[in-house]
Amino acid sequence: MSGWDYIIVGAGSAGCVLAERLSENPGNKVLLLEAGPVDKSPFIHMPRGVAKVYGDASQVWYLQTEAHDDIPSETWLRGKVLGGSSSVNGMMYFRGQPEDYDAWAALGARGWGWDEVGKAFREMETHSLGGSAVRGGSGPLHVSVEAERDPLTEAFIRAGEQLGLPRVEDLNDKPADGRGVGYATRTVHKGRRQSSAVAFLGAAKGRPNLEVVTGVLVDKVLFENGCCVGVDAIVGGARRRFATDGEVILSAGGLMSPQILQRSGIGPAALLRDLGIEVVVDSPGVGQHMLEHRLLMMQYEVSAPHSHNFELAGWRLILNAARYFFQGKGALAAAYGTVGAFAKVLEESETADVEILFSPAVATPNAKGDLVLDKVHSIQLFGYPLRSRSEGSVRISSADPAAPGTIRAGYLSDPYDQRVTVAMFRYIREWMRQSAIAPMVVKEREPVPSLNTDEEIIAAFRTAGQAGYHACGTCRMGDFPDAVIDERCRVRGVNGLRVVDGSIMPTMVSANTNGPIMASAWRAAKLILEGRNR
Repeated sequence: MSGWDYIIVGAGSAGCVLAERLSENPGNKVLLLEAGPVDKSPFIHMPRGVAKVYGDASQVWYLQTEAHDDIPSETWLRGKVLGGSSSVNGMMYFRGQPEDYDAWAALGARGWGWDEVGKAFREMETHSLGGSAVRGGSGPLHVSVEAERDPLTEAFIRAGEQLGLPRVEDLNDKPADGRGVGYATRTVHKGRRQSSAVAFLGAAKGRPNLEVVTGVLVDKVLFENGCCVGVDAIVGGARRRFATDGEVILSAGGLMSPQILQRSGIGPAALLRDLGIEVVVDSPGVGQHMLEHRLLMMQYEVSAPHSHNFELAGWRLILNAARYFFQGKGALAAAYGTVGAFAKVLEESETADVEILFSPAVATPNAKGDLVLDKVHSIQLFGYPLRSRSEGSVRISSADPAAPGTIRAGYLSDPYDQRVTVAMFRYIREWMRQSAIAPMVVKEREPVPSLNTDEEIIAAFRTAGQAGYHACGTCRMGDFPDAVIDERCRVRGVNGLRVVDGSIMPTMVSANTNGPIMASAWRAAKLILEGRNR
């Protein structure tokens, strides 16, 4: 297959945005390649139903991390389906703080400050609160604020106010210091998940100049005389080449894009030579500087009827299913977190330095790995340092695309992350002791009550914590020595190749990454359309 102007590798949060934007011009022939299937499972589109997808290897990547420094090996889930991880995530939609993007620009990502990226957010959104100077009102991505209200969530918000947080209607429109508590903004519309496939591919459906091919595992990018000419892939067990006269854009995510680059000969030269891969560009930064959020689930038993556990089981589940199918409302239409908060826990921080999410339901895996709802009323919440500094890495272990990569998380190796984590844990415990919510709390669950010293808290986050599933920064953008791409997302050292996904972030954004990745792709599409990279 040849003659494509743009070949996009990966139909996830970024790839679907690019496909819609680049195919809007009927003169552009666009090919979108995805390793997984079409997003036809009804459990993907039902917000509370997505747990049913987590055990399906045909729709989810299971990526194993390396055990190190008291941190056990973990299985990281990523979406392997149209929409990528936006089809299986918790649907939180937070932008981060303007300072995040201005920091990108200061690192050489010129044109990526808040003025430009903030505009991209507004252009791609249709917000349930209506358009404004802050929110979008006519874009393809529908976002909404959690509409369900109950005594428990209201008590949790009031407790945050007792700690000094302002209550806000829109958590993406907070005071200048970035602090606030309120009902979470979600990629949910009329009770249905708004993945990038729904929002963006849905808008492009039927365009004759856009072709979407699923079941394609891309091995590597192909070059002739330093110019990208296509990709080599495996389809149905057979090798297949997709050729381009224009550009290839890697949008396979923060874990997959660097591995494709490395297999293509772009990466640390010593690693490539050791694996018998011809070096096209010695690019030491490929796969390095991986940033990830680290969290620890904190669970509390609460007095009846103050949780959703019983709403998701038995006869109440039947009633909620009926409410969902007829009204698009109720417990099955809820995203993971119903309430979110951004707080400042270190005195020296100028803006919010942690994010906290609250869920009125608790499900834990059984011996088979299936999620099972608690038999008592309970809630869970967690937080993480917003701008993690601890760095990990991802490297291929073989030239074989089916071989698992080596993922080293690097959690809590930076002293700053340790200090924020300890302060945040103590802050959350104090939150749950405020008079607005304390009467509803029956007890703290382990390991929370046993963690008192700084050392115990850090040890628990290391050994019993989990990833935020926000890995980014592995193909960083900027003009510093080991930057992988320039400010137009062009891979340094070759022509005709770009990277657009979470891997390009020079620093961690102070939020969940799905929204920022989609906005980055919206911004990148404008730059791509301004000039061919050949």
